[in-house]
Amino acid sequence: MTFRVFALAVIVGFMLAEARVSRANARRLREAGAVEPRGDVYLALALLYPAAFLLMGLEGLWRASGAGETPAGGPSWDVSGVLLFAASKALKYWAIRALGHRWSFHVMVLPGEPLVTTGPYRYVSHPNYIAVVGELVGTAMMMEARVLGPIMTVAFGLALWARIRFEARVLAPFRNGRPPASLDVGGR
Repeated sequence: MTFRVFALAVIVGFMLAEARVSRANARRLREAGAVEPRGDVYLALALLYPAAFLLMGLEGLWRASGAGETPAGGPSWDVSGVLLFAASKALKYWAIRALGHRWSFHVMVLPGEPLVTTGPYRYVSHPNYIAVVGELVGTAMMMEARVLGPIMTVAFGLALWARIRFEARVLAPFRNGRPPASLDVGGR
């Protein structure tokens, strides 16, 4: 049980630190004239992301207390989960580094600025989202959240799919290599 309490505390610490960086970057982007397009599923993601980790953590604590029996033997799910979670955080922080001050929980568009195509964005369009799914699956493994892990990962995945479609629509004008000088994205 001590491992799961420690793991959950570390995960919450990461979430709080990332929220702080996101808020500072969002403030900086707004000051630079960034536009927040309408139609984002931000609220769903903002609720599901921490809820997923907390619920998986609670299931893990419940299982560790002996109430939810865990079969003996088999693979070391906690070690595998830690490794997946660590690899996912490495990918996420590589993506954050590539985006720099443009990384935020919000979709914010800086008119006149090109898309970032360095770091992991050189290889895939949404490395941060790949990393987030890895974080969720890694946490489900660490916590042995066999019920809430899949449920919360699928729920978050559905909201994430809507976010990816939204971003694709908003960023489509940037794909030709020359960013538009202004955007009509229904900003707030």
